[in-house]
Amino acid sequence: MPARTTCESGFTLIEVMISLLIFGLLAAAGVSLLSFAVRAQGATGAKLEQISAMNRLSSILTADLAQAAIRQTRGMGGEVLPVFTGESGANGSTLLSFVRAGWSNLDGTRRASEQKVEYAIIDGALVRIAYPMLDGATPLPPTAMLDHVRQVALRYRIDGAWSDRWTSTPQFPVPAAIELRVQRDTGVETRQLFLVGTGYGKRVDAQAR
Repeated sequence: MPARTTCESGFTLIEVMISLLIFGLLAAAGVSLLSFAVRAQGATGAKLEQISAMNRLSSILTADLAQAAIRQTRGMGGEVLPVFTGESGANGSTLLSFVRAGWSNLDGTRRASEQKVEYAIIDGALVRIAYPMLDGATPLPPTAMLDHVRQVALRYRIDGAWSDRWTSTPQFPVPAAIELRVQRDTGVETRQLFLVGTGYGKRVDAQAR
């Protein structure tokens, strides 16, 4: 009888290697696409958080400064403090110190409806410091409003002119407006204008330098 020959079908070594190469290229492309999507999502989230933090700072500063009260206070040693104190901006120093009205009292605590507040730069963060009482009180723990702050610059407007510092006088206890410039660690700089106390509602020239 004639001998039977068996034909077995399959892949050659070259075909297997080409298949593995194609699979490797597709896997590498998928990993690169996924990595790009993750980085883009992280960058978008960080940017949105920065915008949200600036919006929160703007809202709180607007509320505080709009309700700035003409009220002197006393320090822990009993010394009389100015109605409104403002510096140009330096790390570790108090930038703003004033009393604001309209302090909500939801739990009916026996206290004033005014509150002494300060803004300062501490460890690269712009913080808000509140006091439980107006005179001679120890401040409450600071609340971080904006982190990763490289530099802050403040200017104060009164009688049509800008000044880098502010100390209250009987004639001008509070400035009409405040210019705030904030530079983040990323190099991004923002500029905002805020109306203060009795100047609230008046027109301020946003392009004034």
